Amino acid sequence: MNAPLFVTTQWLADHLNDANLSIVDASWYLPTMNRDGKAEYEAGHIPGAVHFDIDMIADKTTLLPHMVPKPDEFARAVGAMGISDQDHIVVYDGAGLFAAARVWWTFTEMGAARVSLLEGGAPRWKAESRAWTNTKTNPTPKTFKTSLNDASIADLAAVKAALTTKSAQIVDARPADRFRGEAPEPRPGLKQGHMPGSFNVQFGDVVANGTLKNENDLRAAFKQAGVDLDQPIITSCGSGVSAAILALALQSIGKPIHALYDGSWAEWGARDDCEVVKG
Repeated sequence: MNAPLFVTTQWLADHLNDANLSIVDASWYLPTMNRDGKAEYEAGHIPGAVHFDIDMIADKTTLLPHMVPKPDEFARAVGAMGISDQDHIVVYDGAGLFAAARVWWTFTEMGAARVSLLEGGAPRWKAESRAWTNTKTNPTPKTFKTSLNDASIADLAAVKAALTTKSAQIVDARPADRFRGEAPEPRPGLKQGHMPGSFNVQFGDVVANGTLKNENDLRAAFKQAGVDLDQPIITSCGSGVSAAILALALQSIGKPIHALYDGSWAEWGARDDCEVVKG
């Protein structure tokens, strides 16, 4: 049975003790946000939640940040966290809706049967004075059987080919000033600007109050940016995190992405063989 993209805080409160429910705190922040997701989790979290660190559960064979891990490494890590591929996995984060989308996407790509996000995230949960604890979660290990959908993970070659042949639209989730090359990247050493021919839909244009905007607003955001929702889309961003928010938004309106560019600007903006334009 498919799980909804979002569950409400009331639904989660009513199901906290379900045997096959796994709650995942995905709190993670950009360096410029001056917040520590792991420290926040340890200071307080939803009872039973485990922390998913996207920098730790990642491909360690590359210097690029939090790239998709190898399936066997992912299975070992989340299995030790007490998560099965057959559980109903509910993901939230401390920002409302930010890194949780990346973790939702990763679990989905790895073959999890049912993955949802908590509507409003930790901010809404806490605002409603729901159960909150700093007691360490000690999960019983489970088996997670992976089934990686690697066709929907775009690498550099796939993105270059899409730009050259126009086989897919590259939609960048970074803030507009970074896309235009008017503001510095949060990671040092990266060029400023965007891929030639790419489109800009800021992740903030599809999110409100820790959840997605309504379907009409989502469609309008992509249309205003010049994106054709009936053609293939590869989402990108700074390092593959907010690109997953666009993937989530498109999934919610029945327009699943063709792929997510995992390296994103952390890769493209660091290479001399990748063209960059401004404006």
